[in-house]
Order: sequence, then structure tokens, then C-alpha cells
Amino acid sequence: MKLYYSPNLNPRVAVAVARYLESPLEFVRADPQNPANTEAFKPLNPNALVPVLEEDDGTTIWEADAIACRLSMLVGSDFWRMDAATPHMVQWLSWSAQHLNRAGGTVYFDRLICPKYGIPREPAETVERAAKRFHALMKIADAALEGRRWLLGDRISYADFRVGTCLPFADEAELPLDGLENIRRWRAQLNEIPAWVDPFKGLTI
Repeated sequence: MKLYYSPNLNPRVAVAVARYLESPLEFVRADPQNPANTEAFKPLNPNALVPVLEEDDGTTIWEADAIACRLSMLVGSDFWRMDAATPHMVQWLSWSAQHLNRAGGTVYFDRLICPKYGIPREPAETVERAAKRFHALMKIADAALEGRRWLLGDRISYADFRVGTCLPFADEAELPLDGLENIRRWRAQLNEIPAWVDPFKGLTI
């Protein structure tokens, strides 16, 4: 099996999951958005994006959440819940995709990616609105973590990785976390996981 990745937000989550689950696969650095590579990559993912999981039979799964589900199933891990907690996990995944990571991703892209690659930046007020939105949404997660170790209770799940997608870049991108004590504690717990802190260790980025 192969996992095609890049160092960006969603591929980072997929690689972190694979490393956390100790999945037996090959990691392949890919740049499908390079015009020279796009058409050749489309048989793996018609969107020409990473991450992509290529199975031994040549079939592929794209999108970080689907890859996390598949890798958890392969190793028999409840990291991807398959019990009464499943709807609650999916709730956090959907919320992250539709709300939290859109806001955080806007700030991440503007403050970190645009300067790195010389991409024109958004108006400052647009980015500030996204930052405020991110903080307001993180208050929801902060409240949910009151009295519990992880988002779904005493055991970590993929919901924690997904809601935490932007946190590894929070300091550099100046994402606001002030007043969110449960988030700070939960972030520190995530940072105790080597696969989360440095998913690309030993890999090309």
C-alpha cells in the first residue's frame, strides 16, 4: 500500500494517522498541483489532490477522513469509532470540515503558505474575520472538553486529530487560543504523541 502526501494540512493529518496506527505502507511525496504532474496523477485521484491511499490491488481512496477510516479498519483499531460513539465522532468531523478548519485554514494559508510561495494575500480584514471565527468555534470544542480527556471521552479518537488539524501551526500562524484552557490542555496531550508532533519524520517534505 502507498500513501501519497504533501506537507499541507489535510495530508499531514493522513500521515499522522498512518504513523499513529503504525500502518504498514509506503509513503510517497507527491505534488499533483504542479501542472507537469496533474494529468498523470488523476488516475489516482480525479481531483489531483493528496492525500491518496493506493491499495495493493491498485484501487485508491482519497480524502483524509476516508483514509483514516480505512487504515483504522485494517489494523482493527477503534481510533475510528465503530460503536455508539460513531455518530458523535462524525459530528466532529463534519463540523471541522464545514466550519472550524475552513476558518483556521484561511488563516494558515494566508499567513504561512502565501508568503512562502509568493501567492497574493487576502485583505487583512478577511483574515482577521477568519481568525475570530476560528476562536469562536474553538470555544465550542473547549466547552465539549470540560470534564473529559478527549472529545469522545477517556480514549483518543480520530475526532481529536481532525479537530486539531490546524493546531500544529497555531503559534506560527497566530491562531487565537486565548482563554481556551481545555483546548490548551488537550493540545498538550496531542503534543505528547510522536506521530502527531512530527508525522513526517524521516520522510521527504
